[in-house]
Amino acid sequence: MYKLMPILHVLSKLVMLFSGLFIFPSLVSIYYHDGALDDFLASMFVGLSVGLFLWAATRRYERELRPRDGFVLVSLLWIGFAATATTPFLLYYPHMNVAQAFFEAMSGLTTTGATVLSDLDSLPQSINFWRHFLSWLGGMGIIVLAVAVLPLLGVGGMQLYKAEMAGPMKDSKLTPRIMQTAKNLWTAYAALTLAAFLCLRLAGMSWFDALCHAFTSLSLGGFSSRSDSIAYFDSLAIELVMIVFMLLGAMNFANHFLAFRNRSIRHFLHDAETRSVLGVMGVSIIGLSGYLAWHSNYDYFTAMRLVSFNLVSVATGSGFVSADFGNWPLSVPLWMLMLSCFAVCTGSTGGGIKMGRALILFRQASGDIIRLLHPTAVVPVKINQRVVPPQVVQSILSFIFAYIACMVLSTFVFMMSGLDFLSAFTAVIACINNTGVGLGVVGPSSNFSVLNDFQIWMGSLLMLLGRLEIFTLLIIVTPAFWRK
Repeated sequence: MYKLMPILHVLSKLVMLFSGLFIFPSLVSIYYHDGALDDFLASMFVGLSVGLFLWAATRRYERELRPRDGFVLVSLLWIGFAATATTPFLLYYPHMNVAQAFFEAMSGLTTTGATVLSDLDSLPQSINFWRHFLSWLGGMGIIVLAVAVLPLLGVGGMQLYKAEMAGPMKDSKLTPRIMQTAKNLWTAYAALTLAAFLCLRLAGMSWFDALCHAFTSLSLGGFSSRSDSIAYFDSLAIELVMIVFMLLGAMNFANHFLAFRNRSIRHFLHDAETRSVLGVMGVSIIGLSGYLAWHSNYDYFTAMRLVSFNLVSVATGSGFVSADFGNWPLSVPLWMLMLSCFAVCTGSTGGGIKMGRALILFRQASGDIIRLLHPTAVVPVKINQRVVPPQVVQSILSFIFAYIACMVLSTFVFMMSGLDFLSAFTAVIACINNTGVGLGVVGPSSNFSVLNDFQIWMGSLLMLLGRLEIFTLLIIVTPAFWRK
């Protein structure tokens, strides 16, 4: 029988490490005197106490992680971290139940950006900071951050890295040592976050708003410190800055690091995924702007401003809104939500299928058509001049089948629990793609607080499925996994 105790021992250490992060919102609370300090200090105490108890109970089982341990540990870490992050919400909002608080925390860590909170403008600054900080941690993957410090805990990191990192090419590394790879990725991530913070401040945001939105722009988290999201600022300069950093967040962070190191953007220019993402979004913006101007009272340039920001936001999985696109012709927001299924790069902070998988599948289909005409032709699938192994193509087909099956089944579950089709279908897209905004009752003018507890728990599960790319979570519920 598969043994959980060694994994729980590692989990205990990382829960204690995560609980130490409550110091940051505590400092914000002290600075603003917002009344939430005791809640964060109590949350830190609870997290450290639970972690210490679990560590003491499992210390005799300590050993090196094995390959399949990574899948269990990653799944438990996301659940454990979300449960730990839930505590300040429960303490500060006595009316909030566990389902809602866990949903809010899971939404932050998975960079979904869906919320059950209202009147965000009046939230304590430390609570708002905590929501955005969770998104920033989850953007690159808090597990990848943990990989950088796992050697200090006596734990190997490669199994975690493979289970956590998204995309079909997750075995590739920037450096021979996995710890250095994680550090390099986080260096690029932190540098771009700092740049976003300064640019948003220069564009007109306050220091606090700039920090919060820098966290969630690059992480594609979608949380805002304002109830009206980006529409509150009504600033073209802010929208342009956020478009740039959302697009940067949608690109492969390995390319960001290589661009920093080599002081060259040639890695982006030569990357088929990046060109495809930018091309699809560019064509969509031009086309949908014309369609919206034709079917509404907007002139073309106003339509382009609105479509550009909201399309990039939804397609990248950010979920910021600058207008209520739920009132636009239905084909426009549906196209934007459809783009969220694949319009980000492998190795980015976004969710969904990823453009890399879509390109491989497209080229496989093109090769099959050629082979129908020329049965003896050899047409290898290539991405960036590299041949994609057949087993990778097969795994992508399996992933997309599982992805579509989860979407269909979840849509029916939401409908049977009381939602109309449009709300159910787009709620599934919003959660499993980590987009955070849908249509109908979960549209841009509303939020997920309208859902009942069962629907909220279902949304939390879908967010976790999407963030861990389905198989990481599904594999641990198969009977074969638990056999020796």
